[in-house]
Amino acid sequence: MTTHPVVHAIVRAPGRLLLLLLRGYQRFISPLTPPTCKFYPSCSQYAVIAVQRHGAIRGTGLAVWRVLRCNPWNLGGVDDVPPARPVHHHHDVAPSTH
Repeated sequence: MTTHPVVHAIVRAPGRLLLLLLRGYQRFISPLTPPTCKFYPSCSQYAVIAVQRHGAIRGTGLAVWRVLRCNPWNLGGVDDVPPARPVHHHHDVAPSTH
């Protein structure tokens, strides 16, 4: 069963809006402040990757958790976005009656 293109666009809209806001921050606000991120990639780039890879809800959660870890007691370093979970499709198959 395929999903209708309109449904697909509606489902992806929140993630696209978040990406637009993040890119706006990266382009217009971030250059006005000195670099202070302790992590690589930066927190805003981490958020972009997280939303692209995991979608709006889980990606936002990962990004918020990352920002919360950015504090004076954390040494920082490389902190990659976790890989996407594999998609499991459940198919109801009628039992064989041989």
